[in-house]
Amino acid sequence: MHTGGEPLRIIESGFPEAEGRTLLEKRAWLRQRADHYRKFLMFEPRGHCDMYGALLTTPDLPGVDVGVIFMHNEGYSTMCGHGVIALGRYIVDRKLVTPVSPETEVVIQCPCGPVKARVEYNFNQSGRVSFESVPSYVFALDVTLPVPGVGDVTVDVSYGGAFYVFVPASRLNLDLNVTAIATLADAAQAVTGKSSKTHLNLLHPHSQDLAFVYGTILTDDYTQSVDGPATNLCVFANKQVDRSPCGSGCSARVALEYRRGIISLGQKLYFRSAVTGSVFATIAVREVEVKQAGPQDSDVVGVVTEVSGNAYYSGQSTFCVEQDDPLTPGFLPR
Repeated sequence: MHTGGEPLRIIESGFPEAEGRTLLEKRAWLRQRADHYRKFLMFEPRGHCDMYGALLTTPDLPGVDVGVIFMHNEGYSTMCGHGVIALGRYIVDRKLVTPVSPETEVVIQCPCGPVKARVEYNFNQSGRVSFESVPSYVFALDVTLPVPGVGDVTVDVSYGGAFYVFVPASRLNLDLNVTAIATLADAAQAVTGKSSKTHLNLLHPHSQDLAFVYGTILTDDYTQSVDGPATNLCVFANKQVDRSPCGSGCSARVALEYRRGIISLGQKLYFRSAVTGSVFATIAVREVEVKQAGPQDSDVVGVVTEVSGNAYYSGQSTFCVEQDDPLTPGFLPR
């Protein structure tokens, strides 16, 4: 499937059953014991540098319909908004839950926590998907990073199921509407590299296994009101470029703009992808207190967001291995 152009390869069979009591333990088991399966499906010649995957598994929380482990070119992510949108429709279409018209609720356990999706459903036809994510909040404002070729750049760090560094492209002397995507991706990756080397001391209220900078999102100027859809370019993992506006990144950006007083609760925002022009709608639904979430405050005010978008089917595949194929493990050209 794809959501806003961003692929999601949903694994239906052939993967080993991940071992562990919790979803994070299962993710760790896959990373340590079966990572060659991820590379087999994400890497070339069966995938590509920007392929994204999802493995459904048994959840370990009450009231949850399915668990999911997300994967990409570097490893395993904590949250994936475009993936939740696609999986919401997939789960309803495959009747992994009982469809209800006009809207079917699906609760998906992601590594960051349970996410509640609502799937439009009418006469065996599923449609638009909206989901309420885990609490989103700002971790740090106005952090200075020394970016090669640019100098000191001021960025913000915000969480939307994953930690992102946010920086307007103009601070890197770039233009989201003009600069080549490859150049933007190089710049974003440089910012991520510098942020991971600084002393951010990232904390997560539930598990330090989730406390790492997932990627950098280049934006228009989010410190000002923007007419029409605002623009995101998310670069994560090993310089992987998100074709969608990035669902978890949209949640993190809403939290950032709410913290800065730019938006209010209930205000609908639209974020477009700098790659495909696809758009997600996002709302800050309500405030929530997040415990031990920041370097300056033991408690911070976050928001629960709602993100909406459409996912579409793009094909069905079966992959195989020939015993004498020297490229069975897969490869990445970068």
